[in-house]
Amino acid sequence: QVQVVESGGGLVQPGGSLRLSCVTSGTIFRINAMGWYRQAPGKQRGLVARITPDGRGNYADSVKGRFTISRDNAKNTVYLKMNGLEPEDTAVYYCNADPPFMSWGQGTQVTVSS
Repeated sequence: QVQVVESGGGLVQPGGSLRLSCVTSGTIFRINAMGWYRQAPGKQRGLVARITPDGRGNYADSVKGRFTISRDNAKNTVYLKMNGLEPEDTAVYYCNADPPFMSWGQGTQVTVSS
């Protein structure tokens, strides 16, 4: 069973920054686009950013210009740098392939509050 492990969440004030990390298996990581998803209370999980195997990123309109997705192929790790965080960004953040086919991990909680 392929696993993903997310980390880096926390409590931050509006306008603050966080960097999330996700580690998964090398084979999956090298040949698939990877995505960061989020699920807020009472809402469906949705894709916020994706990155292709060759490093091209795409973003949901709600995070464009504030979030940056990147990958380190040597470490099988994908990152999500989040700047200018807003209360509306509060959610559990998950990573998976795009489209998702791996088992979902535990996610990492991001809370934006003063």
